[in-house]
Amino acid sequence: MAIYVGTSGFKFADWKHEFYPAGLPEKSWLNYYATRFDCLEVNATYYRPVHPATFAQMAAKVPPGFQFTVKAYGSMTHALGTDNEADFRQFVDSLDPLLEAGKLGAVLAQFPNSFRPSPQTWDYLRRFRELLGELPLAVEFRHRDWVVEDTFHRLGELALAYCAVDEPQFSSLPPPLAVATAGLGYVRFHGRNYQAWWQGDSKRRYDYLYSRQELEQWVPRIVRLDDETGKVFVFMNNCFQAQAAKNAADIRELLKDRLAG
Repeated sequence: MAIYVGTSGFKFADWKHEFYPAGLPEKSWLNYYATRFDCLEVNATYYRPVHPATFAQMAAKVPPGFQFTVKAYGSMTHALGTDNEADFRQFVDSLDPLLEAGKLGAVLAQFPNSFRPSPQTWDYLRRFRELLGELPLAVEFRHRDWVVEDTFHRLGELALAYCAVDEPQFSSLPPPLAVATAGLGYVRFHGRNYQAWWQGDSKRRYDYLYSRQELEQWVPRIVRLDDETGKVFVFMNNCFQAQAAKNAADIRELLKDRLAG
């Protein structure tokens, strides 16, 4: 049993003084982050490729046992119907330093709201699994139509982990449901900022600080995922002004008897 807790990214200017000590140089931020948390979700890869040498440098800055999860390129999740196989190869090759260091926890494929269940999207998920080989892979859906038993059964057949989410409960968005479909569990907290969710300002969208009571509601779900998978990643994506770091520390305290390290 192992639960890892961290944040979705670490390199934010508004985390200065809120999380990072005054005067700490940016080149030392990851070193400091790794003294507080045991995993990190790398989101920059959604926007642009990361060179393998960069991942090698990142792996060298964190202690043994630390785990990285890496978000798939946007071209892999948001450009269906295009010839993107080369992007898959480049992405997989970039992960070699993390694999060699034993520090790759999982790949996260976050699909858009427009990605709905259909024969075509299921074919694409099968292709996604084939192109990533045996890499541990979690999928995050942004539409409620996926949240049915048939989805969970078929994800299990493909060894794809269902990514549980906490976010505003609009009618089209997935509910806060945690289901084990593979050998790992994955949970992302996006915040509950109803007012800013659809306004297009990505920073304000994630401007939300969870209360202890709100996080406590997730503890039995995460523990159950841990019991059923043996390894769970929990990431806070409410990164505005280091709220993610504050809430990650909160949930670590709530889960302290089940943490990996």
